[in-house]
Amino acid sequence: MPDVTAIGELLIDFTPASRSPAGNVLFEQNPGGAPANLLAALVKLGGEGAFIGKVGDDQFGRFLQRTLREVGMQTGGLRFTKEAETTLAFVHLDERGDRSFSFYRRPGADTLLTAEEIDYTLIDRSRVFHFGSLSLTDEPARTATLKAAVYAREKGKIISYDPNYRPPLWKSEAAAREGMALGLGLADIIKLSEVELEFLTGESDAAAGCRMLRARGGRLILVTLGPRGCFYGCERGEGHLPTYDTKIVDTTGAGDAFLGGFLYQMLKLDLHLDNLDLGLLEDAVDFANAVGALCVGKKGGIPAMPTLDEAEGCRRSTPKLVWPRP
Repeated sequence: MPDVTAIGELLIDFTPASRSPAGNVLFEQNPGGAPANLLAALVKLGGEGAFIGKVGDDQFGRFLQRTLREVGMQTGGLRFTKEAETTLAFVHLDERGDRSFSFYRRPGADTLLTAEEIDYTLIDRSRVFHFGSLSLTDEPARTATLKAAVYAREKGKIISYDPNYRPPLWKSEAAAREGMALGLGLADIIKLSEVELEFLTGESDAAAGCRMLRARGGRLILVTLGPRGCFYGCERGEGHLPTYDTKIVDTTGAGDAFLGGFLYQMLKLDLHLDNLDLGLLEDAVDFANAVGALCVGKKGGIPAMPTLDEAEGCRRSTPKLVWPRP
């Protein structure tokens, strides 16, 4: 029985690996896609995850299916199509390891998932249903994703949502803001970056932005702050927890690792959103910070996800990051 079922994009991240003798960037093929990254983090920690999505009936799609299975993910909800190729994303890293993306998705197979292709029994058997905003950019995936989220809500599942903002995948900022907002009223847990928080609420202050999202339906808001850790907001209170001082190699998948780690620890601790224990909540956020901090120390999304022993080891022996640095 899956702990978490996630729906959304599954794609290839081409990540810079080295340079050719001529000085040109060489890219490495890595499996990626935010919902798949999240599930990979959860599964590598010891949880059970099931994926719902669509890839092309091509070598990339088959590679992704093999990868999910090798990680230990349930892939019965994965569909193949000959109507479009598997989505490709080229990751560009700056000198600090921060990334930007170029997408080949016009259309990508992930956008062609229909509501009729969803295996709803996976949602029935799960404790948490997760989705992100990149499956809301185009039809028919938008309708399929929203229908699945409504179904999960009707079945009493915990709903997790990542309003992941990738400007090249939206027609305009206005379309992105409108599309990303569709998930806010369906979600119990909303995880987003400070950039995404300001984009959706107009607030640069994390506390004020969290309160605005809670007013729109979110019960627990998690704002990832990069090297400054995480800010959380819920009915019981608000707080900030610093992250761990690890070397940054590649930030691809860090937010997904964080949320996968949080959901794993939340379920392990049997954390109830109806009556949140702030001590347990902060333990789950601290654990998530460790998982995210370890993820950025390796290249790629899914391949960079840490094990439970690595995450607990980080919490025991790695100092917290003081920000700003002295």
